Amino acid sequence: MLEITNSPDTKQWSVFVYNHPQGNIFQTPEMAEVYKRTKNYEPISLAVVDTKNDEILAILQAVVIKEGGILRFFSSRSIIYGGPLLVKCEEGVEAFEMLMGFYDSMVRRKIIYTEIRNMWNTSQILNIFSNLGYVYRDHLNFLIDLRESKEKLWNNLSRKRRNNIRRGMKRGVIVDEITDKDQIPLFYNLIRETYKNAKLPLADISLFESVFELLVPKGNARFFVAMHENKYIGAILVLCYKKIIYDLYAGASRKYLYLCPNDILTWHVIAWGTERSYHVFDFGGAGDPNKKYGVRDFKKQFGGKLVNFGRYKKIHAPVKMNVADIGFKLYKSVFIR
Repeated sequence: MLEITNSPDTKQWSVFVYNHPQGNIFQTPEMAEVYKRTKNYEPISLAVVDTKNDEILAILQAVVIKEGGILRFFSSRSIIYGGPLLVKCEEGVEAFEMLMGFYDSMVRRKIIYTEIRNMWNTSQILNIFSNLGYVYRDHLNFLIDLRESKEKLWNNLSRKRRNNIRRGMKRGVIVDEITDKDQIPLFYNLIRETYKNAKLPLADISLFESVFELLVPKGNARFFVAMHENKYIGAILVLCYKKIIYDLYAGASRKYLYLCPNDILTWHVIAWGTERSYHVFDFGGAGDPNKKYGVRDFKKQFGGKLVNFGRYKKIHAPVKMNVADIGFKLYKSVFIR
């Protein structure tokens, strides 16, 4: 008999995700706790359990996000990173359909839309998503194989990136790691400056504080900063799980871009990862292939493999979605300068 629970046994949950071929940090109970402690975030944790054998057949970790201030009225959405996860068998598919149906009934009156951000090829279950009203869209990413030698990884970089890294380091840029929570505001300010310049909303600082408190002690997160003459000029937050490094947030002070902190930090993480026997550096997305995206051009020059795992999106409130599109454009033009 299959049963849905919104409070999976934490130990079972952890083991399921860790042993699953596509298990990732974003579907873990630790990440659910991070979301729980983050302002304007609300985790949704669901599992389908075979009560006869007392085993999990499918799991879903989502996060409902509502921006603060004026954005709260048209920003309510649910993001599912790297999920749902299901066992590859007939019962797993049944559990998956049951799980998604229950999830939809939970959120349809709470949010405007759901977006599923894939981390692997989901073509085998595309029909199931389509039948549930989810629309597939292409979305790119770059994956760097860290099992290559550091020398080869260096040579895979474009000439421009190598020159930028040399130039910045020659001018005295160094990379350090944040080990004190009191440094988080300085780190956060660098990320915030970048997001403000890009006219994008940013998660509250409590997300970064929660990641530092919960994931850093377990070795599942690292906060690196680029420094020049004792000043923080760039920052990158990465998550680490099952031999994969995930690029979560990065930013730099516009005033110091001539010192190439973004290039130096990205290379530092790649080199750091290969030295510690990680297998993959996941760049965290490279946008819609049909739209120009400067960040994609930057990431491309680090020599990773281009993949298109795409995303699924379901609009639960079409009228609100139209209002949200207009409202967000207005917000960007008026409030983010």
